[in-house]
Amino acid sequence: MILFPAIDIKDGKCVRLIQGDYNKEKIYNDSPADQARQWEKSQAEFLHIVDLDGAKDGASTNIETIRNIKKATNIPVQVGGGIRSMNTIRQYLSAGVDRVIIGTAAINDQAFLKEAVNIYGDKIAVSIDARNGRVATDGWTETSDVKAADLVQKLETIGVTTIIYTDILKDGMLKGPNFEELEAINQLTGINVIASGGVSSKEDVNQLKNMNLYGAIIGKALYDGTVSFQTLQEES
Repeated sequence: MILFPAIDIKDGKCVRLIQGDYNKEKIYNDSPADQARQWEKSQAEFLHIVDLDGAKDGASTNIETIRNIKKATNIPVQVGGGIRSMNTIRQYLSAGVDRVIIGTAAINDQAFLKEAVNIYGDKIAVSIDARNGRVATDGWTETSDVKAADLVQKLETIGVTTIIYTDILKDGMLKGPNFEELEAINQLTGINVIASGGVSSKEDVNQLKNMNLYGAIIGKALYDGTVSFQTLQEES
């Protein structure tokens, strides 16, 4: 199972939000590129980057910051946040990004998603951010009527190969992921499932590994020192 340290970018800085609340942020590093280098030194094999400004506004304002991360490191990165056009996908791939994550547009514009998957294949992933089993959009500010399980099945027919599943109510709370929901999603589909939200201990990682998940994203627990990345790597 791949462990993805998270780098969430807002106003060009590495931050963390609690439950997606843009008014509850904590800055951990003024330089996301420096933070990326630290994770690389810790033997991370893949980075998960979120453009929080893009997720909220639909404009990739932090693309230069992300380009600098790619220049500063030699490990693959996946990027999400406000990716709602083919031009934005091309910009990120041209900047060296290895996997582009589509979120809100996977709900609102499936013609765009289909085009992206047809052209770029497994370089496209979809982020499913759920609140009480319903898909949230627009930087978690809106909750749709779409059930996460229904969306997963539709994504599989489109040809999506990787999803990032986040339980918003678990995100940043350091109380473990929603194992029941993750197990249900993973059993439902042949798509690679990356768990996100609440992963905060080696026990969490062990349980996710035993569930045969493709990967897990770790954020706040690493930045607050609740657990070390090296410890988690030993368990993965």
